[in-house]
Amino acid sequence: MTALTAAPATSGPTPLPGLPAGPRPEPPAAWAASAAFGWRALLKIKHVPEMLLDVIAIPVVFTLLFTYLFGGALLPGTLVMAVLLVTMYAGTGLATDRANGITDRFRALPTWRLAPVIGALLGDIARYLLAAGLVAALGLAIGYRPAGGALGILAGISLLLVFALALSWVWTTLGLLLRTPQAVMSAATVVLFPLTLASNVFVAPHTMPGWLQALVSINPVSHLVTAERALLAGHPAAGPIAWVLLASAALATVFAPLTARLYGRQR
Repeated sequence: MTALTAAPATSGPTPLPGLPAGPRPEPPAAWAASAAFGWRALLKIKHVPEMLLDVIAIPVVFTLLFTYLFGGALLPGTLVMAVLLVTMYAGTGLATDRANGITDRFRALPTWRLAPVIGALLGDIARYLLAAGLVAALGLAIGYRPAGGALGILAGISLLLVFALALSWVWTTLGLLLRTPQAVMSAATVVLFPLTLASNVFVAPHTMPGWLQALVSINPVSHLVTAERALLAGHPAAGPIAWVLLASAALATVFAPLTARLYGRQR
């Protein structure tokens, strides 16, 4: 009778061919995963530079058109309009990833679930800085000299970035609710143009009808423009700045969790 040879004992499952032996590496931390997706957003711009056409065209056209038509006093409002109109790409980019099935691949990765969204917003900071920098540089080139100097410009851009990032959460929510990037862009345009036009960017509120003055007074864009004008003039206004920061916190508090919830439930 032939004796059966016992199989050697193993301490664990045999690794698949082609895979390295040893323990599985730990998944990346939330900040590291978000930074990686932020770098992905920048690489998309590198490989498809046409994505920057609107980011460059909007600040250039707005600055040259409105400055020569209305004078340099309008440049702080132009700065706000140029950056806020660029924020809609936070939602269109997310909707594009959904339409192409890329979002499903991201969910299969062993990373923090919200890292692709946070990373995309980090990448969008480059768009906002480019738009703001173009407006500031063109304004200086055509003769605008803010009394606040370089510090006033940096403070104004910093406050604008805070509000722009908070507003971006609104568009990421729309990017998960609407089915196409075109629908997100249309919805964002419908919201942004009334917000910017029904504000104190072009016209002094006291010249408007009473009912419109009431709307302008609670429009966050009006407070943002007022704060920008004060910062660029070298006389920071605590009230408008506080109002902008409060509005930014409210937008992020409402729409960031809503985006996270929608992103986690998407199939």
